[in-house]
Amino acid sequence: MYNKLTLDDLDFAGNRVLVRVDFNVPLDEHGRVREFTRIKASLPTIHNIIDYDSPVILMSHFGRPEGKRVEKYSLKQIVPEVERLLGKDIQFAPDCIGPEVEAMTRALKPGDVLLLENVRFHPGESKNDPEFAAELAKMGDVYVNDAFGAAHRKQASIHAITKYFPSNAAAGRLMMRELRFLGRALINPKRPFIGVVGGAKISSKIETIDRLLPRVDKLLIGGGLAYTFTKAKGESIGDSLFEPDKLDKAKEILSRPDADKIILPIDSVAATDLDYGSERRTYLTREIPDGWRGLDIGREARAKYEKEIKAAKTVFWNGPMGYFEREPYASGTRAIARAMINLSSRGRIAIVGGGDTMAALHKFHLSGSMTHISTGGGSLLEFMEGKELPGVEALSDREKV
Repeated sequence: MYNKLTLDDLDFAGNRVLVRVDFNVPLDEHGRVREFTRIKASLPTIHNIIDYDSPVILMSHFGRPEGKRVEKYSLKQIVPEVERLLGKDIQFAPDCIGPEVEAMTRALKPGDVLLLENVRFHPGESKNDPEFAAELAKMGDVYVNDAFGAAHRKQASIHAITKYFPSNAAAGRLMMRELRFLGRALINPKRPFIGVVGGAKISSKIETIDRLLPRVDKLLIGGGLAYTFTKAKGESIGDSLFEPDKLDKAKEILSRPDADKIILPIDSVAATDLDYGSERRTYLTREIPDGWRGLDIGREARAKYEKEIKAAKTVFWNGPMGYFEREPYASGTRAIARAMINLSSRGRIAIVGGGDTMAALHKFHLSGSMTHISTGGGSLLEFMEGKELPGVEALSDREKV
């Protein structure tokens, strides 16, 4: 599918290797990393470069600081976890560009690792600004993109920067693993092909459903997204989470000829508030009364979704079924996870993507038995649609080098 340079094609020869990773990981209320999949997935590339006795310079985005320095989005707070997982000390730069940072990169010894500060602290990142990309490019002699989760974005550290590495911009181990596996599994999936979509990010997930619906045989919906669709049908959702400005889009999707593929949860676990110890009741999702908020799919919905997954040959899951962070509302997400593991154990394809989904699997200690856990969210969805990923297309072609 992609005939791009890989690590195996590069001659490191002690050069500084600038690696775009995806360390955009969720933190808990104490500022500690609560899900490590993306960091762990980057380790093979980093170790490989260290083995070549080359210095490694890591750069990543983190959160949405909107082009400004916002301390809660500083990558400095994840340094202890990166060191623990990598098994060695790393250095941290106070910025990602500038003479001071460049001097730090040139002072690195073979095998040293330096993490740059959040590239999104600069507005040039999201604008794919070539001048900002040129400043980033000064930090390395060779460029490697191992951030599959961000490969769908045309941003400076992913796209524009490759112009400054015309013959030595390569894909890392994680990037190639994702492309090869997903290319086999999702471009022409074994059917029945089921999509499971949930989560609270209603704005982005509505568009996800719009894109997924033509490709899947059935689409199971949970999380806050389910209540937006239920509301769009004119039914009662009480005080459940929904987004008013997405109702028209939801109605449009429900009016499509293929809308019969959509399965909404027949029942929901609801509460009056999120406090511990609050009363919980199960209602039909279309009959949640005022004052009650749906927080998880109910028992009948879980049984229905488990049955659909069991009958599938390929399942793609993105987004939890409810407020899984609180145990009373974790049952739906846990049930989907177990159904996916059972599917994988029977030799069928169970693919999971998205940061919140990975966080749920980590919480339940159920991540080890999936067919594939992708580090991509938006990039995974666009790949499924057959779209070109800008961060991959921009890398050096093998035949031209």
